[in-house]
Amino acid sequence: MDWLLKNWFFLEIIRPTVDIILLSFIIYKVYEILVETKAIQLIKGALLLILIYAVSFSFKLKTLTWILQFAGPYIIVFLAIIFQPELRKIFTKIGQDRWFKFRSGAHQYHFESVLNSVEILSSRKCGCLIVLSRNIGLKNIIETGTKIDSELSSSLILTIFTQDTPLHDGAIIISESRIVAAGCFLPLSEQTDVRRSFGTRHRAALGLTEETDAVVIVVSEETGSISLAYDANLLYDLSIQEVAKRLKTLFEYSEEESENSGDSDNGRQEIGI
Repeated sequence: MDWLLKNWFFLEIIRPTVDIILLSFIIYKVYEILVETKAIQLIKGALLLILIYAVSFSFKLKTLTWILQFAGPYIIVFLAIIFQPELRKIFTKIGQDRWFKFRSGAHQYHFESVLNSVEILSSRKCGCLIVLSRNIGLKNIIETGTKIDSELSSSLILTIFTQDTPLHDGAIIISESRIVAAGCFLPLSEQTDVRRSFGTRHRAALGLTEETDAVVIVVSEETGSISLAYDANLLYDLSIQEVAKRLKTLFEYSEEESENSGDSDNGRQEIGI
């Protein structure tokens, strides 16, 4: 009798509750991914087609219903082609998300060297592209440049981005506090609403963050302004303090680690991360 009561309690109370909780969690994560990948227009298009079909079926509009049934598979293929960039971003996001982990496993860096060099390059109006990898590998990007595999240092970053050097125009890739490669080519952004004033560096930074979870720091050669790109967004004209704060949030760097790395390179004290 007790076994039956326990079994009934599980079947009638616990299992439906677990079912609702898991379904709610999945719906929330799917919504989160759609918002981050800006795929809302894809959902709107699908819902519009479903609405048209429902109306034609309800009012027995035979011709329209037949056309929709006949053209349905072709419409799906057409939408897949049109929204191929957004679909790629969605599946990439699903692949990189660790849904049941509440702390990111992204590499933790000593950002002091990067911040020092970025501020100096900004003051000199020397353009640069600095890529900080997170969870998604950048092997295909690394292969477009020159492999270095050197310890991270301000002096090396400044040397690479000095005017008229062979690797000046490309991006450097940093992973696990090492400069992996320099002179790398990044994919240009596919967004059509990018500001016209943005040059190739900004479009390249935005393009990489549309395809991966990397964080990219950009220094404009024309104005010396500092920008930060991540998750298909570009924040323009930031102060070095704002960049430091954003990096700290993106890589979930603890205050203790920030203080330990504060005097790691060239002694810049006020921007420890």
